[in-house]
Amino acid sequence: MVGEFHLSERRACRLVGLSRDSYRHVPVPDESTVALSAAIVELAQVRRRFGYRRLHDLLRPQFPGVNHKRVYRLYTAAKLSVRKRRKAKRLNSERVPLRAAQTVNEVWSLDFVSDSLASGRRIKCLTVADDFTHECVDIAIDFGISGLYVTRLLDQAATFRGYPAAIRTDNGPEFTSRAFMGWAHTHGIRHILTQPGKPMQNGYIESFNGKFRDECLNEQWFETLHQARYAIASWRQDYNEVRPHSSCGRMPPAQFAALHRQHAADAAKPINQEIL
Repeated sequence: MVGEFHLSERRACRLVGLSRDSYRHVPVPDESTVALSAAIVELAQVRRRFGYRRLHDLLRPQFPGVNHKRVYRLYTAAKLSVRKRRKAKRLNSERVPLRAAQTVNEVWSLDFVSDSLASGRRIKCLTVADDFTHECVDIAIDFGISGLYVTRLLDQAATFRGYPAAIRTDNGPEFTSRAFMGWAHTHGIRHILTQPGKPMQNGYIESFNGKFRDECLNEQWFETLHQARYAIASWRQDYNEVRPHSSCGRMPPAQFAALHRQHAADAAKPINQEIL
Protein backbone atom coordinates (compact mmCIF):
# COMPACT_ATOMS: atom_id res chain seq x y z
CA MET A 1 0.00 0.00 0.00
CA VAL A 2 2.88 2.36 0.84
CA GLY A 3 4.58 1.66 -2.49
CA GLU A 4 1.32 1.83 -4.42
CA PHE A 5 0.68 5.45 -3.40
CA HIS A 6 4.39 6.42 -3.41
CA LEU A 7 4.38 7.38 0.28
CA SER A 8 7.04 6.84 2.86
CA GLU A 9 6.24 4.50 5.72
CA ARG A 10 6.46 7.37 8.22
CA ARG A 11 4.04 9.60 6.27
CA ALA A 12 1.56 6.79 5.56
CA CYS A 13 1.39 5.83 9.26
CA ARG A 14 0.93 9.47 10.25
CA LEU A 15 -1.98 9.86 7.79
CA VAL A 16 -3.91 6.86 9.14
CA GLY A 17 -3.00 7.46 12.80
CA LEU A 18 -1.04 4.21 13.13
CA SER A 19 2.28 3.75 14.89
CA ARG A 20 5.16 2.41 12.82
CA ASP A 21 5.69 -0.37 15.33
CA SER A 22 2.10 -1.57 14.88
CA TYR A 23 2.53 -1.43 11.11
CA ARG A 24 5.66 -3.55 11.20
CA HIS A 25 4.49 -5.99 13.87
CA VAL A 26 0.90 -7.11 13.43
CA PRO A 27 -0.53 -7.92 16.89
CA VAL A 28 -1.19 -11.59 17.50
CA PRO A 29 -4.31 -12.36 19.59
CA ASP A 30 -3.75 -14.32 22.79
CA GLU A 31 -5.38 -17.65 23.60
CA SER A 32 -8.26 -16.09 25.56
CA THR A 33 -9.14 -13.79 22.66
CA VAL A 34 -9.05 -16.68 20.18
CA ALA A 35 -11.29 -18.76 22.46
CA LEU A 36 -13.74 -15.89 22.94
CA SER A 37 -13.88 -15.15 19.21
CA ALA A 38 -14.55 -18.81 18.41
CA ALA A 39 -17.30 -18.93 21.03
CA ILE A 40 -18.93 -15.80 19.59
CA VAL A 41 -18.92 -17.23 16.06
CA GLU A 42 -20.25 -20.60 17.22
CA LEU A 43 -23.04 -19.04 19.29
CA ALA A 44 -23.96 -16.57 16.54
CA GLN A 45 -24.42 -19.45 14.11
CA VAL A 46 -26.90 -21.07 16.50
CA ARG A 47 -28.58 -17.83 17.62
CA ARG A 48 -28.84 -16.18 14.23
CA ARG A 49 -31.27 -13.48 15.40
CA PHE A 50 -29.18 -12.42 18.42
CA GLY A 51 -26.99 -9.32 18.25
CA TYR A 52 -23.72 -8.83 20.11
CA ARG A 53 -25.37 -7.54 23.31
CA ARG A 54 -27.50 -10.65 23.79
CA LEU A 55 -24.58 -12.90 22.81
CA HIS A 56 -22.54 -11.14 25.49
CA ASP A 57 -25.25 -11.91 28.05
CA LEU A 58 -25.09 -15.60 27.18
CA LEU A 59 -21.27 -15.70 27.22
CA ARG A 60 -20.80 -13.98 30.59
CA PRO A 61 -20.90 -17.22 32.66
CA GLN A 62 -18.25 -18.81 30.43
CA PHE A 63 -16.11 -15.65 30.08
CA PRO A 64 -16.48 -13.63 33.29
CA GLY A 65 -15.01 -10.16 33.20
CA VAL A 66 -15.42 -9.73 29.44
CA ASN A 67 -17.39 -6.56 28.71
CA HIS A 68 -19.76 -5.98 25.81
CA LYS A 69 -17.30 -3.66 24.01
CA ARG A 70 -14.78 -6.45 23.58
CA VAL A 71 -17.51 -8.77 22.35
CA TYR A 72 -18.59 -6.09 19.87
CA ARG A 73 -15.04 -5.70 18.50
CA LEU A 74 -14.68 -9.45 17.95
CA TYR A 75 -18.24 -9.68 16.64
CA THR A 76 -17.59 -7.06 13.95
CA ALA A 77 -14.11 -8.44 13.21
CA ALA A 78 -15.74 -11.77 12.36
CA LYS A 79 -18.08 -9.87 10.00
CA LEU A 80 -21.14 -10.99 11.93
CA SER A 81 -24.41 -9.10 11.83
CA VAL A 82 -28.13 -9.65 12.20
CA ARG A 83 -29.86 -9.28 8.86
CA LYS A 84 -32.66 -6.77 9.17
CA ARG A 85 -35.97 -8.07 7.96
CA ARG A 86 -38.14 -5.81 5.85
CA LYS A 87 -41.05 -4.60 7.92
CA ALA A 88 -44.52 -4.23 6.50
CA LYS A 89 -45.79 -0.66 6.17
CA ARG A 90 -48.41 0.25 8.74
CA LEU A 91 -50.65 3.23 9.15
CA ASN A 92 -49.61 5.71 11.79
CA SER A 93 -51.55 5.11 14.99
CA GLU A 94 -51.82 6.93 18.28
CA ARG A 95 -49.16 5.95 20.80
CA VAL A 96 -50.90 5.18 24.07
CA PRO A 97 -48.56 4.62 27.04
CA LEU A 98 -49.25 1.40 28.92
CA ARG A 99 -49.41 1.41 32.68
CA ALA A 100 -46.57 -0.80 33.83
CA ALA A 101 -47.60 -3.83 35.87
CA GLN A 102 -46.14 -3.94 39.39
CA THR A 103 -46.35 -7.62 40.25
CA VAL A 104 -46.69 -11.15 38.88
CA ASN A 105 -50.14 -12.08 37.53
CA GLU A 106 -51.34 -8.48 37.59
CA VAL A 107 -52.04 -8.46 33.83
CA TRP A 108 -51.81 -11.15 31.18
CA SER A 109 -51.84 -10.02 27.55
CA LEU A 110 -53.26 -12.25 24.79
CA ASP A 111 -53.10 -12.12 21.02
CA PHE A 112 -53.03 -14.31 17.92
CA VAL A 113 -50.22 -14.94 15.42
CA SER A 114 -50.83 -16.74 12.14
CA ASP A 115 -48.45 -18.97 10.19
CA SER A 116 -48.70 -21.85 7.73
CA LEU A 117 -47.43 -25.38 7.28
CA ALA A 118 -45.35 -26.48 4.31
CA SER A 119 -48.59 -27.66 2.68
CA GLY A 120 -49.96 -24.11 2.83
CA ARG A 121 -52.57 -24.87 5.48
CA ARG A 122 -52.87 -22.03 7.96
CA ILE A 123 -52.25 -22.50 11.66
CA LYS A 124 -53.18 -20.18 14.50
CA CYS A 125 -51.01 -19.43 17.53
CA LEU A 126 -52.50 -17.98 20.72
CA THR A 127 -49.77 -16.18 22.69
CA VAL A 128 -50.14 -15.36 26.39
CA ALA A 129 -47.58 -13.24 28.26
CA ASP A 130 -47.26 -11.78 31.75
CA ASP A 131 -46.85 -8.00 31.51
CA PHE A 132 -44.63 -7.75 34.61
CA THR A 133 -42.21 -10.68 34.27
CA HIS A 134 -42.41 -10.83 30.44
CA GLU A 135 -42.73 -14.61 30.77
CA CYS A 136 -44.53 -16.43 28.01
CA VAL A 137 -47.34 -18.06 29.96
CA ASP A 138 -48.31 -20.32 27.06
CA ILE A 139 -48.54 -20.65 23.30
CA ALA A 140 -51.38 -22.75 21.86
CA ILE A 141 -51.12 -23.93 18.25
CA ASP A 142 -54.05 -25.32 16.27
CA PHE A 143 -55.93 -24.99 13.01
CA GLY A 144 -58.73 -23.16 14.77
CA ILE A 145 -59.09 -21.64 18.25
CA SER A 146 -62.47 -20.63 19.66
CA GLY A 147 -63.33 -18.57 22.73
CA LEU A 148 -64.05 -21.75 24.69
CA TYR A 149 -60.65 -23.13 23.61
CA VAL A 150 -59.00 -19.99 25.02
CA THR A 151 -60.73 -20.32 28.40
CA ARG A 152 -59.64 -23.94 28.75
CA LEU A 153 -56.06 -22.99 27.99
CA LEU A 154 -56.14 -20.21 30.60
CA ASP A 155 -57.64 -22.55 33.19
CA GLN A 156 -54.80 -24.96 32.55
CA ALA A 157 -52.18 -22.20 32.92
CA ALA A 158 -53.84 -20.95 36.13
CA THR A 159 -53.45 -24.41 37.68
CA PHE A 160 -49.73 -23.73 38.01
CA ARG A 161 -49.58 -19.93 38.10
CA GLY A 162 -52.87 -18.78 39.58
CA TYR A 163 -55.40 -16.56 37.82
CA PRO A 164 -54.41 -13.04 36.74
CA ALA A 165 -56.13 -9.97 38.11
CA ALA A 166 -56.72 -8.65 34.59
CA ILE A 167 -56.43 -9.76 30.97
CA ARG A 168 -55.72 -7.45 28.02
CA THR A 169 -56.91 -8.39 24.53
CA ASP A 170 -58.03 -6.85 21.27
CA ASN A 171 -61.63 -7.03 20.02
CA GLY A 172 -61.26 -10.34 18.20
CA PRO A 173 -64.34 -12.63 18.13
CA GLU A 174 -62.62 -15.17 20.39
CA PHE A 175 -62.18 -12.55 23.12
CA THR A 176 -65.65 -11.02 22.82
CA SER A 177 -67.49 -14.33 22.72
CA ARG A 178 -69.98 -15.28 25.42
CA ALA A 179 -67.75 -18.14 26.55
CA PHE A 180 -64.75 -15.87 27.14
CA MET A 181 -66.68 -12.96 28.67
CA GLY A 182 -68.55 -15.35 30.98
CA TRP A 183 -65.32 -17.02 32.03
CA ALA A 184 -63.72 -13.69 32.96
CA HIS A 185 -66.80 -12.67 34.97
CA THR A 186 -66.94 -16.02 36.79
CA HIS A 187 -63.33 -15.75 37.94
CA GLY A 188 -63.52 -12.05 38.79
CA ILE A 189 -60.95 -11.12 36.15
CA ARG A 190 -61.03 -7.60 34.73
CA HIS A 191 -61.10 -7.70 30.93
CA ILE A 192 -59.22 -4.81 29.29
CA LEU A 193 -60.21 -4.36 25.64
CA THR A 194 -58.02 -2.26 23.37
CA GLN A 195 -59.55 0.18 20.92
CA PRO A 196 -59.94 -1.06 17.33
CA GLY A 197 -57.01 -0.13 15.09
CA LYS A 198 -54.69 0.73 18.00
CA PRO A 199 -52.36 -2.26 18.52
CA MET A 200 -49.95 -0.25 20.67
CA GLN A 201 -52.51 -0.32 23.46
CA ASN A 202 -51.49 -3.98 23.71
CA GLY A 203 -47.81 -3.19 23.25
CA TYR A 204 -46.37 -5.89 25.51
CA ILE A 205 -47.83 -8.79 23.57
CA GLU A 206 -47.17 -7.03 20.24
CA SER A 207 -43.48 -6.82 21.21
CA PHE A 208 -43.44 -10.47 22.23
CA ASN A 209 -45.13 -11.53 18.99
CA GLY A 210 -42.46 -9.70 17.02
CA LYS A 211 -39.73 -11.72 18.76
CA PHE A 212 -41.75 -14.91 18.38
CA ARG A 213 -42.10 -14.45 14.64
CA ASP A 214 -38.54 -13.24 14.09
CA GLU A 215 -36.73 -15.86 16.19
CA CYS A 216 -39.04 -18.85 15.81
CA LEU A 217 -41.64 -18.80 13.04
CA ASN A 218 -39.40 -17.21 10.41
CA GLU A 219 -36.54 -19.56 11.30
CA GLN A 220 -38.56 -22.80 11.15
CA TRP A 221 -40.24 -24.84 8.43
CA PHE A 222 -43.18 -26.84 9.76
CA GLU A 223 -44.46 -29.86 7.86
CA THR A 224 -47.00 -31.02 10.46
CA LEU A 225 -48.97 -29.52 13.33
CA HIS A 226 -47.17 -31.85 15.75
CA GLN A 227 -43.78 -30.60 14.55
CA ALA A 228 -44.92 -26.98 14.93
CA ARG A 229 -46.11 -27.60 18.49
CA TYR A 230 -42.85 -29.30 19.47
CA ALA A 231 -40.61 -26.62 17.93
CA ILE A 232 -42.63 -23.73 19.39
CA ALA A 233 -42.71 -25.36 22.85
CA SER A 234 -38.89 -25.70 22.72
CA TRP A 235 -38.53 -22.04 21.70
CA ARG A 236 -40.90 -20.95 24.48
CA GLN A 237 -38.84 -22.81 27.09
CA ASP A 238 -35.65 -21.24 25.76
CA TYR A 239 -37.29 -17.80 25.76
CA ASN A 240 -38.37 -18.13 29.39
CA GLU A 241 -35.33 -19.88 30.85
CA VAL A 242 -32.28 -18.99 28.71
CA ARG A 243 -32.82 -15.92 26.53
CA PRO A 244 -31.81 -12.70 28.33
CA HIS A 245 -34.45 -9.97 28.37
CA SER A 246 -33.45 -6.31 28.48
CA SER A 247 -36.51 -5.35 30.56
CA CYS A 248 -35.64 -7.98 33.19
CA GLY A 249 -32.16 -6.70 34.03
CA ARG A 250 -30.68 -8.74 31.15
CA MET A 251 -31.72 -12.03 32.72
CA PRO A 252 -34.23 -14.64 31.50
CA PRO A 253 -37.88 -13.90 32.42
CA ALA A 254 -38.24 -17.08 34.51
CA GLN A 255 -35.23 -16.13 36.63
CA PHE A 256 -36.58 -12.60 37.05
CA ALA A 257 -39.98 -13.98 38.12
CA ALA A 258 -38.37 -16.38 40.60
CA LEU A 259 -36.36 -13.55 42.19
CA HIS A 260 -39.47 -11.38 42.47
CA ARG A 261 -41.48 -14.19 44.06
CA GLN A 262 -38.66 -14.82 46.54
CA HIS A 263 -38.47 -11.14 47.47
CA ALA A 264 -42.24 -11.00 47.88
CA ALA A 265 -42.17 -14.10 50.10
CA ASP A 266 -39.36 -12.66 52.23
CA ALA A 267 -41.23 -9.37 52.63
CA ALA A 268 -44.37 -11.21 53.75
CA LYS A 269 -42.59 -13.08 56.55
CA PRO A 270 -43.42 -11.70 60.01
CA ILE A 271 -40.58 -10.07 61.90
CA ASN A 272 -39.85 -11.97 65.12
CA GLN A 273 -39.43 -9.55 67.97
CA GLU A 274 -37.85 -10.58 71.21
CA ILE A 275 -40.11 -10.30 74.22
CA LEU A 276 -38.31 -8.44 76.92
